[in-house]
Amino acid sequence: MSVQHDRVPVEKYHGTGNDFIVVDAVESIPDRPAFATAHCDRETGVEHDASPRTGADGVLFLHLEERYSPPRVVMTLVQPDGSVAAMCGNGARVAAAWAAERTGSDELMIDTPAGTRHAVVEGDEVTIEMGEPSFRPRDVPLAREAERSEASDERAGAGRHASREAELVEENVEGLAVTAVNTGVPHAVAVVDDVDAVDLESVAPAVRHADVFPEGANVTLASRDGEDDEGNPRFRQRTYERGVEGETRSCGTGAVAVAAVAKRLGLVDGSDSMTVSPPGGDLRITVPDDGPATLAGPAEREFAGELDVVVRST
Repeated sequence: MSVQHDRVPVEKYHGTGNDFIVVDAVESIPDRPAFATAHCDRETGVEHDASPRTGADGVLFLHLEERYSPPRVVMTLVQPDGSVAAMCGNGARVAAAWAAERTGSDELMIDTPAGTRHAVVEGDEVTIEMGEPSFRPRDVPLAREAERSEASDERAGAGRHASREAELVEENVEGLAVTAVNTGVPHAVAVVDDVDAVDLESVAPAVRHADVFPEGANVTLASRDGEDDEGNPRFRQRTYERGVEGETRSCGTGAVAVAAVAKRLGLVDGSDSMTVSPPGGDLRITVPDDGPATLAGPAEREFAGELDVVVRST
């Protein structure tokens, strides 16, 4: 039978089309994975006249701690498959916008499983520090060759995996030439001539689950698209997200991964700012030689409403 208890107040936000249900973490939701799976469903999930899409890319549970200066937000992102993501760039920007609305502060600290990130809010624009991208095999992480045959069994276990020694740079993984980088979560980035010429939904799952990625990977496509209005490099982006198990309109960690890989491959110079354009809009990225990358773009509130706390069928 179906069991449904109290309703909980929610809001829905998006960052360049990457949309999230936002829940104040003081609200009691005993089964967060079930809540996320039900309400994020693109056919039967949350809907509202003010929102262009049914469902969402995840649920942000946000705990605001105003006693700090600047205010802090503890962010937990539960994805549509019920898993928790260590980091989400657009989600963190949404968390900052949500907290700024409540505190009036234009500077926030966002606590994520991947670390604490500093955010600045200017109107609808939110800039967040993203940490330093890492290509190190132990950080991505990457599995040693000898372990790949056992990777499926290892994914079911706990703890870290022993890593190979060499970075994965422009290597063929399941038919796609990818570079592996961690920007808070692992990404396999393929630089192609035209992102629209690739059937992402067909090629991505095999790469996402490839044995070389013992914890799985997001799969991101990038193609050079000239320069933006300020003369900075522009890249187009498409990302198949782990946990969503499909393509999203935007992915902030993926945009930073595109910029980091472009720099790693010598496609851009130094610490130049660049524009990365997923289907949902433009994001501005910097990847300094020494220091955290930054991600900037709009974060917008769509609506407020209520949803059932428990939506579990037995």
